[in-house]
Amino acid sequence: MKRANCTGVREFVFQGFSNFQEYQLTLFVVFLALYILTLAGNVIIVTIIRIDHHLHTPMYFFLSVLSTSETFYSLVIIPRMLASLVGLSQTISLEGCGTQLFFFLGFAITNCLLLAVMGYDRYVAICNPLRYSIVMNWRVCVILASSVCATGFFLSLVQAVSIFRLPFCHSLIEHFFCDVRPVLNLACVVPVINDILTLVISLLAITAPATFLFISYVLIISTILKIASAEGRKKTFATCASHLTVVVIHYGCASIAYFKPKSENMRDQDQLISVTYTVITPLLNPVVYSLRNKEVQDALRKVLGRKSLS
Repeated sequence: MKRANCTGVREFVFQGFSNFQEYQLTLFVVFLALYILTLAGNVIIVTIIRIDHHLHTPMYFFLSVLSTSETFYSLVIIPRMLASLVGLSQTISLEGCGTQLFFFLGFAITNCLLLAVMGYDRYVAICNPLRYSIVMNWRVCVILASSVCATGFFLSLVQAVSIFRLPFCHSLIEHFFCDVRPVLNLACVVPVINDILTLVISLLAITAPATFLFISYVLIISTILKIASAEGRKKTFATCASHLTVVVIHYGCASIAYFKPKSENMRDQDQLISVTYTVITPLLNPVVYSLRNKEVQDALRKVLGRKSLS
């Protein structure tokens, strides 16, 4: 439990990338380029899925929801970070910080749960193909997508309220946005219940869906290995390769960020991890699905009016 003289802080200051002062312009250019690519890529993915009827399937429906969520996830963090890098806005109000934390966690948890739902979709498609159209009908897809969004923002609301009910005695956020640990470090007193709640939410948002995905892919791979022809195994695995790639990187970054022991916290290391899951990970979705997915590639060529490449 941490104690200090409470002064009723109403505004916070981001320390940002002050340790990299001489590289801030370079970081601004790099992050801006990645941000533009992320927005463009996700918008293209959603647009292609919407206009190409061949992609009107449960898998691509969930992909379009994920791309939309990733787009808003980026909007919550990156614009303010870019402004901070060029010295336009280093401060944020208490209410603004709470709002940023709420939406950041809401979209982050939603993305984790959506990846688990997409894993379930692949499990049904590969392990129970004859029942796929019955199990994954459009009503079920809409209910699943709505449920994960509602769950994500409910858990986010619980976490945000539990943090911003605390009195704050410090105003310097040693980070470039309002994340759970950096904000908790500013509180005059951090009750044990807050640490327990943060752990429980992390288990529900990361460990539970990751475990579900692990079991799903064990069953998927065991089913694929039973396919007689090598070509059939390759073709079947290709339908979930893109998703598996995104899952490994997404959950890997989230696990390192939220399950790393406090004693190992190092500011520069934490910022590097945070840059990975706030700037780079949202870009993975359109990049991986456009580079590794033949159906999306074909749809993109069709939209651009190009001939399909062999």
